[in-house]
Amino acid sequence: MASGSIKIGDEVAITATVRKRVTEDRISVLIPSYDHPHSIVDSTPHISSGQKIELIGPVIRVDADTVTIGGKDLGITVKRSAVRLVTGHVAPKRKTPLVDKPT
Repeated sequence: MASGSIKIGDEVAITATVRKRVTEDRISVLIPSYDHPHSIVDSTPHISSGQKIELIGPVIRVDADTVTIGGKDLGITVKRSAVRLVTGHVAPKRKTPLVDKPT
């Protein structure tokens, strides 16, 4: 990816691999470039080990080569090359200017 293509507030996706079902409503997943075990809420009845799933969340921090993804189940820092941009964040437009008009 280009170095300036991901900004704070963008929606990004990361492809994870299912390891196993931990409980009735949680599964353990392997996330590329994330070196710790991670589990997410997923109550899908027919999910199998080795299946690929896509996790989507907003970017909350951008460093030189890493991106931190927040959200309900996430809160992970991964390499920039492991994520892909889903939707870019567009700041709201102001209806009135910040400064007063000169008198």
